[in-house]
Amino acid sequence: MKTKASKNVSRTPEAESALKELFVDELKDIYWAEKHLATALPKMIKGATSEDLKNTISTHLEETKGQVTRLESVFESIGEKAAAKKCLAMEGLLKEATELLEDTDKGTEVRDVAIISAAQKVEHYEIASYGTLRTLAGTLGFSEAQSLLDETLAEEKNADSLLTQVAENYVNEAAAAEVE
Repeated sequence: MKTKASKNVSRTPEAESALKELFVDELKDIYWAEKHLATALPKMIKGATSEDLKNTISTHLEETKGQVTRLESVFESIGEKAAAKKCLAMEGLLKEATELLEDTDKGTEVRDVAIISAAQKVEHYEIASYGTLRTLAGTLGFSEAQSLLDETLAEEKNADSLLTQVAENYVNEAAAAEVE
């Protein structure tokens, strides 16, 4: 019979050290991801047709720049130097976004649907990453880091919601009505 782990599990210094190492490694990963996203979002803005979509992505670009700075504060709050480690997941998502732009016609609503699809895949990856990081920060007792990560998580969830609104309010139907 399996037993549930107690909330009062005593942690060894070695286990806590390994968990902190994982936490820092994941921070480095998302730090790289956010920095590269900040360079990719302008391409999505340029490729978009809908003003609502352009505005939504532009707003998130500014948030992303702030998230990079906030991540630097997270590193500082735990006594670590901010450093980036190549994020293979974000690299793949951004490559896919570039391919979607190349595979759709400029000035079409179909391209906007493709941009929303690519952007939401990125948002969902970020939501998963920040949710995990926030939880790990709490487990490790990094309350300031936890609070900062929670702020970013809320922004990512909001960006995802705004992208859904743009898709459902106009872009998807307009794309369906386009004639090739």
